[in-house]
Amino acid sequence: MAAVNGVNSDDAVVFRSPWRRGLRVVVGIMAAGAALAALGLALGGPVPLAGVGVLCLGLGLAALRPATAEVGADARGIRTRRRTVPWPDVADLRVRVKSWPRGGQSRHVLMVLRDGSERQLPLPVGWDGTGDDFTPGLDALRALHRRHGTPESDHLVVVSQRTAGRGSVWVPVLCLLLLAGAGLAAWLVPHVDAERREWQAAAPCTAATPAEDRRECLTRIPAVIERTDQDEPRSGGLLYFTGDRPLDRLTVSREAAQEFEPGDRVELTAWRGEVMEVAGSRHVWREHVPVPGDLAAVAAGLALAAGYPAALMLTRLRLRRLPDGEVLPSALPYAAVLVGTGAWLLPLCHLHPVTLFDTPKTVAWAAAGTAATLAMAAWAWRATGVRPPAPQAAADEEPEEEPEEEPEEVFLPARFLESTDYNPHGFGTHIALGGDHPPAVTPGPGRFAARTIPARRITVKEVRRVRATDGDTVPRSWHIADLDDAGTPVRLAAAPADLTRILRAVEAAGTLEDASTPASDR
Repeated sequence: MAAVNGVNSDDAVVFRSPWRRGLRVVVGIMAAGAALAALGLALGGPVPLAGVGVLCLGLGLAALRPATAEVGADARGIRTRRRTVPWPDVADLRVRVKSWPRGGQSRHVLMVLRDGSERQLPLPVGWDGTGDDFTPGLDALRALHRRHGTPESDHLVVVSQRTAGRGSVWVPVLCLLLLAGAGLAAWLVPHVDAERREWQAAAPCTAATPAEDRRECLTRIPAVIERTDQDEPRSGGLLYFTGDRPLDRLTVSREAAQEFEPGDRVELTAWRGEVMEVAGSRHVWREHVPVPGDLAAVAAGLALAAGYPAALMLTRLRLRRLPDGEVLPSALPYAAVLVGTGAWLLPLCHLHPVTLFDTPKTVAWAAAGTAATLAMAAWAWRATGVRPPAPQAAADEEPEEEPEEEPEEVFLPARFLESTDYNPHGFGTHIALGGDHPPAVTPGPGRFAARTIPARRITVKEVRRVRATDGDTVPRSWHIADLDDAGTPVRLAAAPADLTRILRAVEAAGTLEDASTPASDR
């Protein structure tokens, strides 16, 4: 949130941090931190005291910049503490929306320069759910830009993670981390498989076994349980042995600690310096030996999980030529591809972790699954494509071979995004076409409470894709028609094909109204 202060006239505006009043507190924290750190170092002993001082000093330094931030704008340009950018060098002023983990959002002013570089202004800043001066401050900056500069676009461009023009740095980082985890798990699969096979093939040691070879054979050691502990929160349970022989305690599962009792005579099986089994008269506990199939499934799962951020990057790279601010298609179709791939890949990796291509059965399984994945990927590629809006002039020039009137009444999902006399309080969810009635807005697929669209008043200005300023409720695959309703801007949202039908029907209805209206009444 930014406070707007020091407005001298309509040609100047100043933004100052709302935390400027706390600057004394910040300086005090820094001074106290420096004093504590110096005292701790001088005394030489109290290390925690010096640590608290360094922490206070770091917190003060981190809060110093936002507390002293200031942005000014006048006829010359935008002024920050570092530099002044003249208005002729500013190509556009946009809004950058940042999403936070707990669902909140912050809004920042993004200054786009003529050379293509971008700079985020420290002020004004807006937070959802709080009353702030972000919108008035942005309007003031844009008014100064229009007065003293040449903006590239008339509409306000809002850039977020779901729009073109901005990518998150965390998406490739997450993808690389998941791929690294998948690679590590896959590298461990053969080692785990070899160790499991060696454990299963290990034989008991004999008197003739040399001392240097006893690590590879099974050593049986008798012992007596002194007591058990079932309340170990992390390890599950503990077994304590009489006389601390052959060891003082052994970590086991909670169930095993419950089954064994003090005084039980047991036999420990040791292999490679570790106790692998504890056998008693009533219960046998065995150390868990990793299964290569489980590890292979984990590797495949991590690789599939890395596919979703990769799909996000692919979608953004594929549609990099879209204008900034237009909403990108959802990557959920690729998520469906990953889920479908996991349905055949995970069982295959679990059942055949090291023999994927050793038998005709596994080869056929992998080939069929790969073919299914490629088919789903082709579908996802088409589903995430962008259909450019058809120019209105081209639509008007098409030959009128098909009748303009709908033979039967249909209800197409569509919404006027503004509240009008024919769409009060935004109640409309469908538009009725055809039959003996003119186009009308309805609250559902039926004629109940239908409101006729005043076709004579409406003029189509532009058909475009969805932008971030159109809200989050409009599906990404829909198109927007910017209309002029007797001087009032109105937006109509619908699927591309449905929007074309609606606009033609409205135009035809307006032509019929003009033809049936006497010239003296026009």
